[in-house]
Amino acid sequence: MPTPLNQTVADSALLTKSLPLGLLRAFVQTEAADDGLTPQLLGELKILARTPGLLVACNYGGTLCAAEGISTETLPLGGAAIALRALAALPNTHAAVISGRSLRDLAAVSRLPAEVHLVGSHGAEFDMGFAHGLSLSTESVLQQANQSLLEAVGAYKGITIERKPVAVSVHTRSAAPDVAAECARKAEEVARALGLFFIVDGSVLDLSVVQPSKADAMDHLRARLGVSAALYAGDAVSDELAMATLRGPDMGLWVGDLPSQVKHRLKDPESFARVLGILFELRRAWLFGEDAVGLERHSMIGNGSSTALVTPEAKICWMSHPLPDSGSLFAHILGGDAAGHFSVEPVKASRVLGQRYVDSTMIVETRWADVTVTDYLEPAPEGITSLVRVLSGTGAARIVFAPRPDYANAPFSMEARGGELHVVGTSDPIILLAPDASFTITSDGRHATATAEVNLQHGPVVLNLRCGDTEPQRPHGADEAATDEADRRAAVAHHSRRWVQGLTLPSVKPSLVRRSALVLRALVHEPTGAVLAAPTTSLPEGIGGTRNWDYRYCWLRDGSMTVSALVDLGSTVEADGFLRWLTGILANAPGPEWLHPLYSVTGAPLSTEAIIESLPGYAGSRPVRIGNAADHQVQLDVFGPIAELIHGLSESRGSLADEHWELLVQMASAVLTRWHEADHGIWEARRAPRHHVYTKVMCWVTLDRALRTAARHGRSPEPAWADTAATIRDEVLREGWDHTAASYTVAYDSPDLDAAVLHIGLSGLLDANDQRFLDTVTAVERELRVGPTVFRYKYDDGLPGLEGGFHICTTWLIEAYVAVGRIAEAWDLFDQLVNLFGPTGLLPEEYDPGTETHLGNHPQAYSHLGFIRCARLLDQHQRN
Repeated sequence: MPTPLNQTVADSALLTKSLPLGLLRAFVQTEAADDGLTPQLLGELKILARTPGLLVACNYGGTLCAAEGISTETLPLGGAAIALRALAALPNTHAAVISGRSLRDLAAVSRLPAEVHLVGSHGAEFDMGFAHGLSLSTESVLQQANQSLLEAVGAYKGITIERKPVAVSVHTRSAAPDVAAECARKAEEVARALGLFFIVDGSVLDLSVVQPSKADAMDHLRARLGVSAALYAGDAVSDELAMATLRGPDMGLWVGDLPSQVKHRLKDPESFARVLGILFELRRAWLFGEDAVGLERHSMIGNGSSTALVTPEAKICWMSHPLPDSGSLFAHILGGDAAGHFSVEPVKASRVLGQRYVDSTMIVETRWADVTVTDYLEPAPEGITSLVRVLSGTGAARIVFAPRPDYANAPFSMEARGGELHVVGTSDPIILLAPDASFTITSDGRHATATAEVNLQHGPVVLNLRCGDTEPQRPHGADEAATDEADRRAAVAHHSRRWVQGLTLPSVKPSLVRRSALVLRALVHEPTGAVLAAPTTSLPEGIGGTRNWDYRYCWLRDGSMTVSALVDLGSTVEADGFLRWLTGILANAPGPEWLHPLYSVTGAPLSTEAIIESLPGYAGSRPVRIGNAADHQVQLDVFGPIAELIHGLSESRGSLADEHWELLVQMASAVLTRWHEADHGIWEARRAPRHHVYTKVMCWVTLDRALRTAARHGRSPEPAWADTAATIRDEVLREGWDHTAASYTVAYDSPDLDAAVLHIGLSGLLDANDQRFLDTVTAVERELRVGPTVFRYKYDDGLPGLEGGFHICTTWLIEAYVAVGRIAEAWDLFDQLVNLFGPTGLLPEEYDPGTETHLGNHPQAYSHLGFIRCARLLDQHQRN
């Protein structure tokens, strides 16, 4: 899960942002239909812009610039050159010019930067040394051709003869039409006599030793660059050879008025420049998102089985159905509008006045001056998702319903049936109940979009999206719908508030603790008892980087820690559900020692990790992954958090259930069997297993908590537990210490620091006043803390890119400060953490202090449970 920013992508993004985009936008602003910029062309450009790897190639003279010119002329390309360069600077985007000019001449007159691939001599010249490879006999033929042309047409007015590396060219642009025609006839005779290829490229006649090969050049570029789609634009006969290679999602553009069979025709190079500008804007928006909303500014709604994310502008930007790890219905956060969204906004444009949670609920209100949107997921039978959106106010609202099932890969259509919109062609029924809205449906051939405008002066408008429901409840009228919805919403709020009232909140930041508790509860999948690490996938640990992971699963470690935090606040029902789920997992496992690190909420092992190529990722951070390869790792620390959960639950209740004791015995048995093995560790580095200090500490925790629980509740521990716990403790204290680092480190025989080793003191394995723990706290603070955040580690973990500091690590350092008596520093770091919460009280996984950017999947269970622990700890310290 760790990674920084891919430098190549970063450099490209910075280059792109430095270009004069206002000039590009000027080219986009045109209404001249006769230029060839038709709605059909613009629609196909949108599709082309969303391909994973794109090549944009074109001819030079007559396509990229108006004049063809000769080698002594420098042709200014203006905005077209800027647009081509900007496209080439985008990630996974390549640009090329394939010209009849010699490569040397093309480079000299175009002055295009290195980002744009240049191919000369009709596709024959890919490098500047090509001419030096010609044989003496070929050179002799070209000399004969040059001499023959000088004799045949050299004296004609307006005719210029140019020697190229593989051809001799005759330029007829300045000649009278009858002279040009006569010149062409005689030049063709010379070519035939010497066995040369005769190529007519506009007003340029080439007598070439190589066959026109723009088609081969296109194929070569595609193979070398690994692109999935291409655009080629040209104006000459030789360009049609290149266009003949286009297929599938590719696009051909013909520039000028010469006859051609190409589908799309543009009036002139200026029109093509506009197309390049439009394509750049479309692709940049797809790759980077239109002003990507900060992760921390998203709010989550949830009902115990489904979750969704809402932007500050009331756009449903992420939701999956029917399970947390199912395909998305809306994935705007990972791919913009094309990936699916459900939007509401005032018809009269205005700024959002604010967004908030209704007190002690997961109901979100977004408010403009004359429109308010209230969003929540209501309880529904298993397998059904019911999203309710209530529009109220005094103005008019615009609704855009654009579902895109299965990560926008499943085609469908849409039908309006009375007051319902039916999504047709999907595996599960999807119906939007909207009795007060009249929708207009459009389609791009694969996906449909419904839009409507509603006047709210006549009362609230209720939208109810139901997925998986074959017979949804259908309100009979607007008034009845409003009344029915108000009752349903009140029931949802009452259920949530009653749960909150049962919590024991600390006096330290009680409102944020309450919100964090509600977030954790929403991450509990009530039908199974499993707990999500986060509701999202592939939100990046570094913008533009590749550390984008799927967290929509239940890690045994994360799940145990989540429900433990709720137990500490006084709610135990989530712990009971989680332990029942774990019991079911163990019933199908060959033994407790063979538990996987994570499972789907259904208890099934994960499918193979895969990449969704069609989604560009949040702010251009690719790839978008589904599944998680950590499922196949060995992580032997997972038994410790489970043991701590059972120990804490029994302490909270004053009793120990037999089934929970049996689970604890199984965890201890697993430790006895495997504690001595190397593993991949808590951070799931994708490299060879090591003897991780945190893992050994958690193995000790398993046995220590089992012994304590047995003593408290009169159970009989296994004889080997105490001896093995002592053996593990002695080994950790001896092998985990590194004299060079003057600290406990990530693994035996390693000087690298890791914030997780703070648990050597936090767990009780080593006394908090021991100098070795004091030194470890100092080392972590010195090496891994940057301002308000703490990084997991800074060693090479075998993955490319950077990552931010982890909020859970920050909370561990706060706990460590308290443990060693550095209370003022604990409060200071805690206050800095509080300042990082989003406007509605949510935290993602990470924070980059350098760019002040929030990172990682959102909201993250780790972040919120760590915050709860710290608030309770500081509250206890205040009371003592």
